[in-house]
Amino acid sequence: MTDNLSNQEAELTEALRNPDTRRKAFSQLVSTYQEQLYWQIRKLVINHDDTADVLQNTMLKIWQNLDNFRGDSKLSTWMYTIAHNEALSFLTKMRAERELALDDPEGYLQNQIESDKYFDGDETQKNLLQAIATLPSRQRQVFNMRYYDELSYEEISVILGTSVGALKASYHFAVERITLFFERIKT
Repeated sequence: MTDNLSNQEAELTEALRNPDTRRKAFSQLVSTYQEQLYWQIRKLVINHDDTADVLQNTMLKIWQNLDNFRGDSKLSTWMYTIAHNEALSFLTKMRAERELALDDPEGYLQNQIESDKYFDGDETQKNLLQAIATLPSRQRQVFNMRYYDELSYEEISVILGTSVGALKASYHFAVERITLFFERIKT
């Protein structure tokens, strides 16, 4: 199955490079990856409406930068990097507008979880999201990419520009903090 996905991605990449097939290939790219990118962004931004805005900006950036894709990484990894950077830029802008400390986003993120009318999870899922919101930014990013997106450490390394060893440590510490969070709410 992985080979099939790799072949599809290679074919899509070729079609995106050809000016005659670029628009049709981009439509296929959007239909193939939109949902995955949405959920990657949503894990960082939390709010549905904000996520939709960031996703739209991400797709626009992908379209505008197709000629800059060199193929050093997979197309999906390149798009995840753009989506990740767009989400972080959005959060930085929101924090500046709301005068929130960059090192302390827990209150903002937990408030977003509480007030999101599109959240349809149970109490355990809500607690997990709240636990993730308490993580430092880098741990939260690594945990989301590894746990939810099931990306390899190598793929995350490309997206975040960090060593695999540092990512493994971040993931380990994130899991420990989440475990402690659940132990505290259980008592």
